[in-house]
Amino acid sequence: MTTSTPTSTGTPARPARRLGDAPPAETLDPAERMSVDELRATQLERLRATLRHAYENVPHYRRAFDAAGVHPDDCRELSDIARFPTTTKADLRENYPFGMFAVPQSEVRRIHASSGTTGKPTVVGYTAQDIDNWAALIARSIRAAGGRPGHKVHNAYGYGLFTGGLGAHYGIEKLGATAIPVSGGMTPRQVQLIQDFRPEVIMLTPSYMLTLLDEFERQGIDPRATSLQVGIFGAEPWTEQMRAEIEERTGIHAVDIYGLSEVMGPGVSQECVETKDGLHIWEDHFLPEVIDPIEGTALPDGEEGELVFTSLTKQALPIIRYRTRDLTRLLPGTARPGMRRMQKITGRSDDMIILRGVNLFPTQVEEIVLRTPGCAPHFQLELTTEGRMDALTVRVEARPDTPPERRVSAAAELVQAVKDTVGVTVTCEVVDPDTLERSVGKLQRLRDRRAR
Repeated sequence: MTTSTPTSTGTPARPARRLGDAPPAETLDPAERMSVDELRATQLERLRATLRHAYENVPHYRRAFDAAGVHPDDCRELSDIARFPTTTKADLRENYPFGMFAVPQSEVRRIHASSGTTGKPTVVGYTAQDIDNWAALIARSIRAAGGRPGHKVHNAYGYGLFTGGLGAHYGIEKLGATAIPVSGGMTPRQVQLIQDFRPEVIMLTPSYMLTLLDEFERQGIDPRATSLQVGIFGAEPWTEQMRAEIEERTGIHAVDIYGLSEVMGPGVSQECVETKDGLHIWEDHFLPEVIDPIEGTALPDGEEGELVFTSLTKQALPIIRYRTRDLTRLLPGTARPGMRRMQKITGRSDDMIILRGVNLFPTQVEEIVLRTPGCAPHFQLELTTEGRMDALTVRVEARPDTPPERRVSAAAELVQAVKDTVGVTVTCEVVDPDTLERSVGKLQRLRDRRAR
């Protein structure tokens, strides 16, 4: 299936290259072909085993379950998971480094960790079986995105303690594709390698893809003339407008992958290239819920709230009702009918800016920037204090061909659009191209310079 997505300016996007057909049914994993009833029975069996494993081997979970007055044997149906306590990033940090592990250290084959920029890092461990399961789910995800055995995959996710690089790498090889382990950084060299090695698939953050596209164009190379057919983008929220921007400038399919270290890493859910209508959750390994981010109460499918995951097959670090802080809704399956979809992440509850009583997310500003003529998709938000009030400045780069007078009018349009759509007044600066800090990992959109 060839698709054409409207661009932010309303003109038709260049059709993405033909790589949108569903994979043959015989290549799907058995779980991808399960009926809903078969899947729910598998989930319940694995959930009960996971609760027992966590209770018997992780002191934190034994204390938390006992304090909540629940026992693994109380789980008789999937909905009973709501009776069990949630797990937060703070719980992992309080048990730093290995207190949440459920197996002896001798059985742990790999350790990953978060960056720890806001406190102690969260540490995750994997047994050999955990790594095999992870690789299989990444392989499943790449295939769902359009990758096939024999393809070359340019992997620009960061290698190291971050789960993205190595997680993707093992899945690429598991699929039978060829891994090109470039990692992040050295952007001009990445452009050269894409030209020379001719990969069909690229995996990286969407914000870094935009940086690569800028470098292609700086070198006078048309990104639409490369060998790339599909891009698998994750590790940060991104909008439909950014998808349109990437597909228009490259002609590739831009699809979403989701995961987080505490639950496994990338490959928890994946958007299918033939539908591009949200990410199918691999529910044979993860049980999703959506809860009210303030009250913590369960919400029905279809309502937006905070995404919560319980692992069903992890050995080294079973995770019970982990609060991701990501905001989404659960929807029925389409390309994989038995497995529910999660809507594209709209933001994070902990990234929400409350500005003079109004809730604002960076993705809301991104949508406005991408539909404003003359503005490049690179922007940053800066919070400051003016008197007793908080103030927000939006800094966005101009496109190279934008004249000075257009920058002035674009800034005014952005201010008005934020006021009209979000209901708050901001200031805006349209700055020279290539003046805002670039990122090769997760994008840092917000700088908080408020007086404390």
